Amino acid sequence: MVIILVMVRVVSRTLDAGPALARAANPVLGTAARARHRLARRTLAICTGLGIALVLLVVVSGSVGAVTVSPLQAGQIVLGHLVPGMPWMSDGTLTPLQDQAVWRFRLPRALLAALAGAGLALAGALMQVTVRNPLAEPYILGVSSGASVGAVVVIVLGSAAVGGLSLNVAAFVGALVACAAVAALARKGGVLSPTRMILAGVALGTLFSAITSYLTISTDAQNVVSVLFFLLGSVSAATMTSLLGPALALAVACVVAAVLARSLNALMTGDESAASLGVDPTRLRALLLVVASLLTGTVVSVAGGIGFVGLVVPHVARIAVGADHRRMLPVTVLGGGVFLMTADLLARTVAEPTEIPLGILTAFVGAPFFLWLMRRGGADRAGFDR
Repeated sequence: MVIILVMVRVVSRTLDAGPALARAANPVLGTAARARHRLARRTLAICTGLGIALVLLVVVSGSVGAVTVSPLQAGQIVLGHLVPGMPWMSDGTLTPLQDQAVWRFRLPRALLAALAGAGLALAGALMQVTVRNPLAEPYILGVSSGASVGAVVVIVLGSAAVGGLSLNVAAFVGALVACAAVAALARKGGVLSPTRMILAGVALGTLFSAITSYLTISTDAQNVVSVLFFLLGSVSAATMTSLLGPALALAVACVVAAVLARSLNALMTGDESAASLGVDPTRLRALLLVVASLLTGTVVSVAGGIGFVGLVVPHVARIAVGADHRRMLPVTVLGGGVFLMTADLLARTVAEPTEIPLGILTAFVGAPFFLWLMRRGGADRAGFDR
């Protein structure tokens, strides 16, 4: 989160450079410079607010559960583990049960929700640029369905069926296989076609879903619940170890996105315009497909199938700060984390003591939003020209 906020600050300074000179040279340019300045300041304010919301959600999440812990106590426990020597960690104020509940169970869960939301949101934003389709998200290219097949094979047939791979690794391998298949089918004359990518993704996603359904109905009853819970998404089994993969994937993707932000803007104008600006559309699409698949596969491998995050959050970010990826992507990453952490809190509390899978809650938000985009032209207002 700190890295993202620093990146936003650097970007805002870059976007603000020279407004006084622009106003002196030309009134029109001066107006444009002031508009960019306002957007840069808005971006920084939104990212700061989202960062604060993430911290508050971590504290609130640490206080929700069967073991009674107040938000203040949850914050003390987290701070006490991060900063050694805090007096409340040894004066008997906090019980060992409270410490274990917050540090070993609730904190990893909240952090995994934040990482999964940020990763899926960023993957959705990159996917929408890749295929130049405002309704695209990671699941449209079948990457999530491929990851689900790998995980369900392990649940139903055992790890021996995939060479001894664990569930997480099998899900990740399934995502990579789906990515490679989409790339191979979408090539026409050595060029990745956005339309063919969508068609190939939909077809492969349907095929992978059929395989998953067959495995589900052919397995024993005790495995069906595990399969369904995984397919609908959950972060309830999070551990500190399980955070490593999504954190590394998100860090790599954020660096790539920051470096390529200008190229993403060029690609949105069309292949010919991008090529005239020195951007190779085919190579850039291939790289974006790999990065988005890496994010999706890593998240699905630890949190299961969580849909619509990659559709909703990027569009809200575009509406809030514009289509410039130098501003939009940091808001997307932080917004995705806030969105899924909030959904996880609702999943734990709405039907307590029963837990609602995350995919159900995100679908309740995402499906109406999807229909609104198609019906009202929200995609055009969010920065797309089609």
